[in-house]
Amino acid sequence: MKKIAIYGKGGIGKSTTQQNTAAAMAYFHNQKVFIHGCDPKADSTRMILGGMNQATIMDMLRDSGAEKISDKMVMAGFQGIRCVESGGPEPGVGCAGRGVITAIDLMEQSGAYTEDLDYVFYDVLGDVVCGGFAMPIRDGKAQEVYIVASGEMMAVYAANNICKGLVKYAKQSGVRLGGIICNSRKVDKEREFVEEFAAAIGTQMIHFVPRDNIVQKAEFNRKTVIEFAPESDQAKEYGELARKIIENKMLVIPKPLNIDELESMVIKYGLCD
Repeated sequence: MKKIAIYGKGGIGKSTTQQNTAAAMAYFHNQKVFIHGCDPKADSTRMILGGMNQATIMDMLRDSGAEKISDKMVMAGFQGIRCVESGGPEPGVGCAGRGVITAIDLMEQSGAYTEDLDYVFYDVLGDVVCGGFAMPIRDGKAQEVYIVASGEMMAVYAANNICKGLVKYAKQSGVRLGGIICNSRKVDKEREFVEEFAAAIGTQMIHFVPRDNIVQKAEFNRKTVIEFAPESDQAKEYGELARKIIENKMLVIPKPLNIDELESMVIKYGLCD
């Protein structure tokens, strides 16, 4: 069983990319997949479950106590993908990051991550800005990290910051970076920028996911592209990304850029015609 954490700037399309990749793993490659949503919005499994509003671990913990937490909270969706959501505190109250820690520990104790699984995905909120959200890489819960980015400046800045957090914990936990997933926003020289950034930090752009309106259409129908339009070119792109992750051997401790190096790269591509 491989455990993978997906990080990326808020709003970059991380959960969409993760759910479509997980669906592609199950549909095209016959992998048994588990998604553990680590975002307090509890929307990391929406398309796999067809929009079903899943009870979260933190809700159950508050309402019924830890003794009621069990693997029965796990729900199966498209292609048998198993799903659970950590949830979080009520808005403005408490630490959502601590909820991630508690929820993963409770799922481990309940035996939810069964031996027949091929992949467990942790879909983690935003940047590594607090210890709770860094928990999947800090405590060795995840072995591989993939960062979703684009050719936009702030997405690359966020990716670089995430790498700083990864370096901090890599030696103690053994976690490694598997690559950058470029979720295209159709900005100028996007592929070249992300490829150069990835090479500069010692990793790879593992796949370039083109922008296609069919992704939004599928989301409106509460489905992944793989379920909504399995024969589409976009579904095949996610299938290719899934294949690359399955076969990936390039797992590294990244070398984040300092601010001057990053600014120089940003300016270089900002001046491109």
